[in-house]
Amino acid sequence: MTRRVPTVRAARWRRVRRVAALTLAAALVATCGATAGPESGVPRWSSPGLVGGGGWPFAGVPLPPVDAEDAVYLPDSSVVRLADGTVRLVPFGGRSAITVEIDDPRVNAAVLADNAWLNRGTVPGLGVAPPASGAVYRDMAARALLDLRLLTRPNGASLASWYGAWRYAWPRDSAFTAAAFVRTGHPEEARRVLRFLARVQTDGGLWAARYKPDGSPVVDGRDPQLDSLGWVLWASWLVRHENPEAAAQMRELWPMVRRAADRLAASLRRDGLPPPSSDYFERDPGSEEDPDSPTLGVAGPVLAGLRSAAAFARETGRTDEASRWQGAADRMHTAVERRFAPHGYPRSPVRGGLMDTSVTFLAPPFAPPHPGVAAATADAVRKQTLPNGGVLPGEKWRGNKKIAWTPEVALFALADAASGRSAAAVARLDWLARHRTTLGALPEKVDGNGDPAAVAPLGWTASLVVLALSALEEPLPVPGAEPLPVPNR
Repeated sequence: MTRRVPTVRAARWRRVRRVAALTLAAALVATCGATAGPESGVPRWSSPGLVGGGGWPFAGVPLPPVDAEDAVYLPDSSVVRLADGTVRLVPFGGRSAITVEIDDPRVNAAVLADNAWLNRGTVPGLGVAPPASGAVYRDMAARALLDLRLLTRPNGASLASWYGAWRYAWPRDSAFTAAAFVRTGHPEEARRVLRFLARVQTDGGLWAARYKPDGSPVVDGRDPQLDSLGWVLWASWLVRHENPEAAAQMRELWPMVRRAADRLAASLRRDGLPPPSSDYFERDPGSEEDPDSPTLGVAGPVLAGLRSAAAFARETGRTDEASRWQGAADRMHTAVERRFAPHGYPRSPVRGGLMDTSVTFLAPPFAPPHPGVAAATADAVRKQTLPNGGVLPGEKWRGNKKIAWTPEVALFALADAASGRSAAAVARLDWLARHRTTLGALPEKVDGNGDPAAVAPLGWTASLVVLALSALEEPLPVPGAEPLPVPNR
């Protein structure tokens, strides 16, 4: 299914594309980070999506806004038919887009290659109620999967998006890409992403905050972020759980898991929590409400990672490591319940602490169901929802308070889907479907007018949408599926 520019927005879109055509080069300088950070205004809109061609190395080239009006993807492909009937694609083995007539044999070859790749796995959506919306959901999932493939380099570097400060591989985003690939039956792509992460991991089990496409770390003063270890451990367990044969072909996988899990277990302080660290907000821990404690954006992924590592070891017969990491996870679970639960699971463990989307990191599919977490998730949604139907990253967000962030909407959708709250998940997925670009890509943000903003596609949102739709059709596994007891306080 394809989407056109709504008639009521046509005049605005024509103005945007005329300006963007003149300023595209300047637009290549990003205005903020890939996953968070305050912004002074609406980031410049630069492209509604990527043009591909179905052939290795799956090069993705942005479609200039001047060519975007009435352009559509050919079904289940990254090949674009322009308004004049010609076709834009990247030829097999190429890195630049070309424009050809629709009867050029390269068009059919590229479309068939993309179709074949999707058909090797599954595309979720058709089985999601209401049935009348199934085609929309499937279209959104297919576009998201094709975009994730275009954003993943041959070396496994999964880029957040296609330009500027987004053209880097964040380990946390990459972990979700691997999870989406394996969940939809594309294990080779999942392995490629995890192999990249194994190659760039330090001997001490850490990852840099982000990496260039060639795998070299970005040296910009950002410290390693502990949440990335947890997310990679969760994705590694999910890949092994979903496709043991694929995991068995990765000799690098277990050493990577062992290094990261040992690092996390050793990081726990006497109170059972890890030390403060930057999380997906990517801001100085010293600026948090409780600078001496980790945020839930760190604690949630670390707990999920320890549980996942223990499950990985247990399922592969490594009993010593399983016992050690499960013990660390149990200790940390107790600490989270002691410090965060009495305050309703806010971002920082303080009375009256601000809520944010990281409460979903304690919910399925990352943790067993918990009534307190479910209530806190509902509280966070209520406090973060905007008039346009989207959500801010957190309560009293420091950035632009009119711009919704799609990864956060998708995280709430995933938590709802994995927790059995299907109606709520569908409502959020409907919102995301309505706010895609004119080509159907998922942008990073949606402005106060309901228009896409910042970059498109955004890999993290794409992977979260795929996982949420998949969870609605078939439950996602949860590491440590037996709920842990809530300690007496």
